[in-house]
Amino acid sequence: MISPSMATAVTAVAPETLRTWLDQHQDLVVIDVRSAAEFESMHIRGSYNVPLPLLSEHADEFAARMGSRVVLVCQSGARAEQARQRLGKSGIDGAYVLTGGAPGFAAAGGDVVKGKDRWDLERQVRLAAGALVVLGLAGGRFVSPKIRLLAGAIGTGLTFSAATNTCAMGQALSAMPWNKAAKEPTRESAILQLPSPAPEEDAAA
Repeated sequence: MISPSMATAVTAVAPETLRTWLDQHQDLVVIDVRSAAEFESMHIRGSYNVPLPLLSEHADEFAARMGSRVVLVCQSGARAEQARQRLGKSGIDGAYVLTGGAPGFAAAGGDVVKGKDRWDLERQVRLAAGALVVLGLAGGRFVSPKIRLLAGAIGTGLTFSAATNTCAMGQALSAMPWNKAAKEPTRESAILQLPSPAPEEDAAA
């Protein structure tokens, strides 16, 4: 049983626990907030894809469609935590974040659906940031010292990203063509795919 009182105090759930919940609770909703391409590559069977930018923009509408048992999933937990905080402002204060994300669930023996292999967005961010830092340092040495400012700008951006729990580079990369799935979710399709929430008395049981 997922206790409402526990939900307000505990915001993380282990992969092994989620496996048990999926067997025990038919009304449990698992929301994957990664990009459609990442979701297409590998996702928890039965989960719903609502990319973080889409969820953030229409949080009130998604919150109204969700029941009281919600688990949020991404690659590592960072984007899922952003989604949890955003949904909290829209009245969903009992959502959980899956520890280790979708890869952690798969590693724990959870049932996942696999598609075309792609680099996840967080790995792309690390590559882009590292490459720009190296470019800035090399350019500063061989071209102009001013190019070193690029490395400083990346460092500042990463610090800001950690402090605010956001990632502008990730958002920019998610818009690139190689990060697009064959069918991108829209507000309408993402909302309609969600099951109708269970009656209040059943959800609290």
